[in-house]
Amino acid sequence: MTNTLPPSRRGFLSKIAAGAAALGIASIAKPFQLSAAPIVHPDEALAAGPGDADAWFSQIKGKHRIVFDVTAPHQIFPFAWPKVFLLTNAATGTPEKENSVVVILRHEAIPYAFEDRLWAKYKFGEMFKIDDPATKAPAVRNPFWKPKPGDYKIPGFGNVDIGIDQLQASGVMFCVCDAAMTVYSAVTAQNMNQDPAEVKKDWLSGLLPGVQPVPSGVWAVGRAQEHGCHYCFVG
Repeated sequence: MTNTLPPSRRGFLSKIAAGAAALGIASIAKPFQLSAAPIVHPDEALAAGPGDADAWFSQIKGKHRIVFDVTAPHQIFPFAWPKVFLLTNAATGTPEKENSVVVILRHEAIPYAFEDRLWAKYKFGEMFKIDDPATKAPAVRNPFWKPKPGDYKIPGFGNVDIGIDQLQASGVMFCVCDAAMTVYSAVTAQNMNQDPAEVKKDWLSGLLPGVQPVPSGVWAVGRAQEHGCHYCFVG
């Protein structure tokens, strides 16, 4: 049978297989079983409740609602498109904060949910093939967290504020896939000869303020649509 999976998907599946073989099926399955329990956000003051991802989605009340499904880094698009959505709705009569925008970071896009410390420690730029736009080298920081003025320009629009913190200030909601964190942290731990549970714990401790962990990205896609969000794949 011909293999029709795209390279990024084949790479993800091969990492799962490699991690399972190296760590043992039981050890890689256990984190998934644990992730079925309520996920406790490290900054409970910024979460909807003590790990209640369903309650987090109750914030979706805007006149116009959209969910951006981000499965890979995809350059600036995971952040430029939410901004364009807000700008063009504002231009047609709906102020930014009267819209609801959800961005789901899953699969190979999960590093955008983490602080700079983790990018440097785990070399996310190398792992996920993300270059720093300033240095053109593999990123050792989150390039979309608190960017400098003028860092990002869109032809025809000029300078745009598309940092995660800037988008959050406009009401954009960000969440991250716990299932992907479980897999990638386990594989990372195996490669670094570390305890998978400790690496996963470290990753959770390094989530950006206001980023909500969800059981899985596909779960979040469904929940967002149940709350009236129209679907947009970022690719």
